[in-house]
Amino acid sequence: MADSNWTTPHPSTFILLGIPGLKAAHVWISIPFCSIYILSLLGNGLLLAVIKTELSLHKPMYLFLSMLALADLVISTTTLPKILCIFWFSDQAIHINACLAQIFLIHSLTTMESGFMLAMAFDRYVAICNPLRHSAILTDRVVAKIGLVIVMRGAVLLGPHPFLLKRLPYCRTHVISHTYCEFMALVKLACEDTTIMSAYSLTVAFLAGGVDFIFIVLSYILILRAIFRLPSKEARHKSLGTCGSHVCVMLVFYTPAIFTYLSHRFGHVDSHIHILIANMYLLFPPMMNPIIYGVRTPGIRQRALRILGITID
Repeated sequence: MADSNWTTPHPSTFILLGIPGLKAAHVWISIPFCSIYILSLLGNGLLLAVIKTELSLHKPMYLFLSMLALADLVISTTTLPKILCIFWFSDQAIHINACLAQIFLIHSLTTMESGFMLAMAFDRYVAICNPLRHSAILTDRVVAKIGLVIVMRGAVLLGPHPFLLKRLPYCRTHVISHTYCEFMALVKLACEDTTIMSAYSLTVAFLAGGVDFIFIVLSYILILRAIFRLPSKEARHKSLGTCGSHVCVMLVFYTPAIFTYLSHRFGHVDSHIHILIANMYLLFPPMMNPIIYGVRTPGIRQRALRILGITID
């Protein structure tokens, strides 16, 4: 690598350190990371195949779930191969364009995932609070439009990030103490005032994940109110059961997301702990989502077993 790359404020490459303080354990850490990646690919690929081939699953909830699974596949493949190259081969260099593309994909896809979570919450709200009009409200055309709006929102809100980062001078260091490129990690390397850019990032984060989370909570307040007004215990139990998988998926997604967001901007968490949590935020939900829905949804579970050639008496 040319020495000039380390003196210019506009470098052609950055160096990803991996997990600082745990370099000696990188090979061992790669084992669960690689396992998670394989399970994510197999689980989400199987989930997409099940939803495509099982006509009874061609419903709004599962169509939104298939969109979430596709986003999970892309976000895992955006990060894991490079992380494993760092762990296995010490291949730490990443071209600036690849770094900026990774930043755009990671942040736009997590924004889309949050949007799909909100869409699934809206589906549960309509199904429980207005069941007679569910099929009339959430037609295939409406579901497709909602999916398109979610994708466009993620692309538009996060589209400026790479261009803003590209113009920044990086005269402090070109070394990123992380396993992947991340917006705030690059902002902290810049040698000019980035207050406005940081404020923009916070605003985007709130307009995306924050607003989504608020509406999800409000929808579940209305859902729970409707459920507890049902006359029979059996009806209440059945209605709660239809929401269980979605609630589990939301907890898996939002819990590490909130921790990562707060610790990165306001906290003083050890860097290796923060990086491990940030990786779990990106990698754990794609592995768990198909498992949660596969275990809790009989239609998905039975079709998946048939595809795998497994018969259960």
